[in-house]
Amino acid sequence: MSVRRLAEDQFQPAAFAFNKENAVWAEKTIKKYPEGRQQSAIIPLMMRAQEQEGWVTRAAIETIADMLDMAHIRALEVATFYTQFQLNPVGTKAHIQVCGTTPCMLRGAEGLVKVCKSKINSHAFERNADGTLSWEEVECQGACVNAPMVVIGKDTYEDLTPERLEEIIDAFSAGEGSKVPTGPQIDRVFSAPEGGLTSLTTEAPKAKSASSKAASSTSGKVDAAPVPPSEAARPKSTDAETNAALKTPATAPAAAAKNAKAAEAQPLSETTAAEPVKALASKTESTQKPALTDKNRPAGIEKPATPDDLKLISGVGPKIEAILHELGIFTFAQVASWKKAEREWVDGYLNFKGRIERDDWIKQAKALAKGGEAEYIKVFGKKPR
Repeated sequence: MSVRRLAEDQFQPAAFAFNKENAVWAEKTIKKYPEGRQQSAIIPLMMRAQEQEGWVTRAAIETIADMLDMAHIRALEVATFYTQFQLNPVGTKAHIQVCGTTPCMLRGAEGLVKVCKSKINSHAFERNADGTLSWEEVECQGACVNAPMVVIGKDTYEDLTPERLEEIIDAFSAGEGSKVPTGPQIDRVFSAPEGGLTSLTTEAPKAKSASSKAASSTSGKVDAAPVPPSEAARPKSTDAETNAALKTPATAPAAAAKNAKAAEAQPLSETTAAEPVKALASKTESTQKPALTDKNRPAGIEKPATPDDLKLISGVGPKIEAILHELGIFTFAQVASWKKAEREWVDGYLNFKGRIERDDWIKQAKALAKGGEAEYIKVFGKKPR
């Protein structure tokens, strides 16, 4: 990307102000952003300033920065970074942007550039003698299937030839640019094939009317569906969870007995009565939390005056931290001291399925217990969380 600088002082106006209509628009636009985030409106405000003045002046940049309570240098960084902002005066009647990316180049963009050099100025960004026209070469404008093309203002002019571009430039020079049709400049509709469609040339069959459907249904020629349409694509399942007789989740230990009795009374199709009961029991056992009286439960402590922020451990959020507090876990040192059996107990209690090992809670807790955030950065190369 070339270095982008503001125009020389001789071209810069002394001041800038939005006209009445744009001032109202700018105020509404700024209010779209949350309190303290109004600086996010800088790009739309700069675009509106460019549309009003034709280009982005130093005065416009500084005025918009003041409106958004920004340092002038921050606004200048935005203006000079994005090539959509014109930092020098452009043609008052038309600024032509010629796409020079591969598809357009293969389709004749070089010929369009030659036209601009001959009819406007031999150098990009330089205006013609009366200051009404200017041009530049830009990157892809998203109309590759209609290459080559140019953009003037907010409109695209596609499928161009050098001769057609000359006609367009002459029209804008004469102040009749609004009469030039936008889009494809040849016999095609948008991106459809030139000369008309080559596929989908036949009309789709008309849908049957409601009356014809009713007649066919009463004629007896169409058999009724063997199963309701809503059930037609549903796969058969022998899982206890899909049995309509089991009204409560299998994960509720207190309801396991009731589920088992319901399964015995109404077994699933194509299975014996014992099968869903076994599946249900195994499901309940596998998801049941370990007992709080288990010998492998980590030892808890009384809540200290200033407990550690366990949320600094990756994998611990506010909810998990609250559960750990209920278990008497308040410090990094406690977590760092967990043995394998204790880690497995906590993992099962939280239903983490190995997450404590995957996230390496122990290593994280040891670093935080040893030296806080600084030690964590030293060990992991990043800030906690």
